[in-house]
Amino acid sequence: MQSKAVAKTVRIAPRKVRLILDLVRGKEVGEAISILKLTNKRSSPVVEKLVKSAVANAEHNYDMDIDNLYISEIYADEGPTLKRFRPRAQGRATKINKRTSHITVVVEEYAKEAETEENQETENA
Repeated sequence: MQSKAVAKTVRIAPRKVRLILDLVRGKEVGEAISILKLTNKRSSPVVEKLVKSAVANAEHNYDMDIDNLYISEIYADEGPTLKRFRPRAQGRATKINKRTSHITVVVEEYAKEAETEENQETENA
């Protein structure tokens, strides 16, 4: 069972968000939130809020135990780019791309050992 949360059109470049996402990928939810609180990057509060949202979705919609959750997938895709122009010398203008991100967090419960043992016993029988 898994639960997810998505933040669309976040005004931070995906390349910068991925630096934060790599820190918490595969971690338990509590550990991930504490890492994000202590990380001094602009995207860490956004990712922290998204992880908390995924946990709330898991607890409310699927009755998962929040103590057994971990981040199974977390990624940032590129959203729509805002195109702007900046005046330069001698009457010229240069293009500035203001990039946006779509951030997705998927949390899962750890597989319970009792369930896996039962499955193995039924397969062997």
